[in-house]
Amino acid sequence: MTITHTTTRVTQLHAELHPDLFSGISTPRLSWITETRVADWQQTHHQIKLSTLDGQVLSSTGKQQSQESHLVPWPFAPLESRAQVTVQVQVWGSDGAESEWSAPLTLETGLLHAADWTAQAIGPVQEEDPTRPGPAPLLRKTFQVKSNLRHARLYITALGVHDTQINGQPISDQLFSPGWTSYHSRLRYHTFDVTQLLHEGHNAIGSMLGNGWYRGRLGFGGGRRNLYGEKLALIAQLELCYQDGQTERITTDESWKTHSGPITFDDLYDGERYDARLEQSGWSTPNFDDAHWAAAEVLPFDASLLVAPEGPPVRRIETLQVREVIQTPSGKTVLDFGQNLVGWLRIKVQGERGHTVTLRHAEVLENGELGMRPLRYAECTDTYTLKGEGLEVFEPRFTFHGFRYAEIENWPGNFDPADLEAVVVHSDLQRTGWFECSDPLINQFHQNVVWGMRGNFLDVPTDCPQRDERLGWTGDIQAFAPTAAFLYDVRGFLTSWLKDLKADQSENGAVPAVVPQVLPATLAAAAWGDASTIVPWTLYQHCGDTGVLEQQFDSMKKWVDFQHSRAGERLIWDMDMQFGDWLDPDAPPTNPGKAKTLPGVVATAYFARSADTVARSAKVLGRVEDAACYQKLAEDVREAFQQEYVTGRGRVLSDSVTAYSLALQFALLKDETQRHTAAKRLRELVRESGYLISTGFVGTPLVCDALCSVGEVDAAYLLLTQTECPSWLYPVTMGATTIWERWDSMLPDGSINPGEMTSFNHYALGAVADWLHRSVAGLAALEPGYRKLLVRPLPGQPLSFASARHLTPYGEAAVRWEKQNGDFQLSVTVPANTTARIELPDGQVFEVGSGQHTFHCSLEQKAAQPLTMNSTFDEVIQQPGVYQRLLALVRAHSGDHVDSFKSMLRSNQQGMCLKNAVWGVPYREELLEKMQTLLQEVRA
Repeated sequence: MTITHTTTRVTQLHAELHPDLFSGISTPRLSWITETRVADWQQTHHQIKLSTLDGQVLSSTGKQQSQESHLVPWPFAPLESRAQVTVQVQVWGSDGAESEWSAPLTLETGLLHAADWTAQAIGPVQEEDPTRPGPAPLLRKTFQVKSNLRHARLYITALGVHDTQINGQPISDQLFSPGWTSYHSRLRYHTFDVTQLLHEGHNAIGSMLGNGWYRGRLGFGGGRRNLYGEKLALIAQLELCYQDGQTERITTDESWKTHSGPITFDDLYDGERYDARLEQSGWSTPNFDDAHWAAAEVLPFDASLLVAPEGPPVRRIETLQVREVIQTPSGKTVLDFGQNLVGWLRIKVQGERGHTVTLRHAEVLENGELGMRPLRYAECTDTYTLKGEGLEVFEPRFTFHGFRYAEIENWPGNFDPADLEAVVVHSDLQRTGWFECSDPLINQFHQNVVWGMRGNFLDVPTDCPQRDERLGWTGDIQAFAPTAAFLYDVRGFLTSWLKDLKADQSENGAVPAVVPQVLPATLAAAAWGDASTIVPWTLYQHCGDTGVLEQQFDSMKKWVDFQHSRAGERLIWDMDMQFGDWLDPDAPPTNPGKAKTLPGVVATAYFARSADTVARSAKVLGRVEDAACYQKLAEDVREAFQQEYVTGRGRVLSDSVTAYSLALQFALLKDETQRHTAAKRLRELVRESGYLISTGFVGTPLVCDALCSVGEVDAAYLLLTQTECPSWLYPVTMGATTIWERWDSMLPDGSINPGEMTSFNHYALGAVADWLHRSVAGLAALEPGYRKLLVRPLPGQPLSFASARHLTPYGEAAVRWEKQNGDFQLSVTVPANTTARIELPDGQVFEVGSGQHTFHCSLEQKAAQPLTMNSTFDEVIQQPGVYQRLLALVRAHSGDHVDSFKSMLRSNQQGMCLKNAVWGVPYREELLEKMQTLLQEVRA
């Protein structure tokens, strides 16, 4: 007798890395989630069947013994181009019951082979000026559709970006298609079901082309244009399938017509200029008269470059309304949307024909005016010239801006802020991770991390979205990848980007500092080039996907071999240009690479880590010889690091927080004696800094984990919770809504950092959010892909609760802990078909299966000592907010002496306390009296 468990359901069945109708893979792997109320449920068997769209079963695996439900290999014959099938899954569990069949998943393959393409690349015939960005050309074609159309598919891409319509209607809500890849190696095409846009008889297709990344200006210092080509082109293939089995193709060729359109200028950095007077009304409809349009030109193109997308497209995600209208000191009108975002303005406007409205964008205000200096050579300005025909609606197509504030110039008539809204634009990634705690400042910081990621995940992982840069800097994503993989489903997004990294990697293994590579030089540097090993390994850890390791393994090896060639027989990489611990807070504004930590320490440490990562990856892939070879290399590099940079007892050259964090986290110390010395010195250095940040891009993602690994959890929390600059929370106190590039992108007086390189939306220094998820909340993957969870919260002051949720490949996992009066309570949700290891703060360990679990223990309470004038720095800093209030008091009393006060109080000098730290401050007795009053308030 078969038992069907109605409470057990197979849901979210999808193919490959993201749920999408159209696949570019002939053997897509299948994944699903099982939802059940049965505790400790484990899958024991599954069955997969393949059917036609009308339900006829083509093949079935039968009941297969298997616990796998994530990235299950395709069990049928490879699919051909244009295949249309459905897949269903049924599972059996450890309770002996079977589920019902899942809802059918429809799969359709695109054009899998270059020979499937007959479309040609076409563009405008007229000579274009390659030195300027515009005008945007229009292309159109009319065609006939017979009766009894069954379905229609449009396969389309562009050299540039395209905005395409059929019969006056957009083909989709995607933006900036086909996106940015290493165009000389890979060009994405997209597939659209356009059946509903067509009708029997006369039809038309039209496309507008923009410069995008293909022909637009890229890079800083003025940048360069036409990096991939000087001519824009459209490649489109519309296939019509009729009920009787006949097919027709309409492809781009010389029969298409072309004309200039209303966009007279488009550039990603500088903005868009739209003249509505030049609109060709009805240009993409069949009855439009195109007799005055010119014939299109056929351009050379290699169809073998075409690939289907792996990640989600860019879309409009949400809109934000004006929060405040500001009249600046110079009389300008500026709108505040309350959030630093990426996108553009959508306006509704009425006025006379020829009237032009100007929209300027910036992230911050300075002296009450729009802060344009950080944008450098990017104009970030859109203009709209009215056609004068009643209410007109405008939003740009081929540009985007990073902004919170927008300046409106030359608005016709009475200005109503309700006539403008900000459109938030980025890759349409699925949110998978959430965090919350009892501290509002930390919550806002985490929200800033999320918004920073959203703004910089626009088709490629960029460094910043606002100035003349917006490039795929490898060092930024290397640091941020673990945080990104928790917060959003980035599997397809980053897998695609890694293919571009591999394509742009030099023959000698050097990895460019930006991918896609558009800089004049490769700039292969440690921690940046190591994205080639760290990002694939991070995806494997978070997603359990060995495919990304297989895809990138040769690239990973080539990078480590390149490091080896630069390090030479000494195995010490202390040559070449290095970014080092970029943006160390002690570095001057004009020299962000001048860090406390020697570049050789950083580079050699990453050499060891990448060699070890390649060895681990080889082991996962069953490449025994490679595993042994690179493991031996990693061990040799560690030994070389110890001999060059570490004393016998464990002091590390540079004697910096970053140096010790690298040594501890990358296993570069040979024994417990060295680890003990390094741990002690790390804590000392963190304390000497006043628990303020003293690390840059390299050290910042590591320092809290390094402290916790040696038992200094309280120091990690103290580092997290400071609000003085430099700290993670200082920008929050300054009103930041994204993560800044510099710790002091804005100075305490509200002025912008004087450095030429200053962004207010840079996610790299937000990489500590990964520690918030794993250690503060306590939710991590013990086995790749979260097949087994590790729940190990590390509670600390001043938090009374913390929680995290993550949509794992098996379902939602969640943790929440609360502590009160020494009692600690932990709630855990474990998804079906997984298990969890629970480690409580008191040392208890539990192994549990799926379901809801609650645990309790007692915590050792450290009673806070009442603060007096004899209190030391360590005693003061333990009580949240008091140290900052004392600094404010000293600053107000005698600002010139605040640094002296901080230095004295933090010193290890015996007997140093509050009353002694103010020695030498003018009117000392008056200041001591004020301090005494403040401490009395604290005690009260």
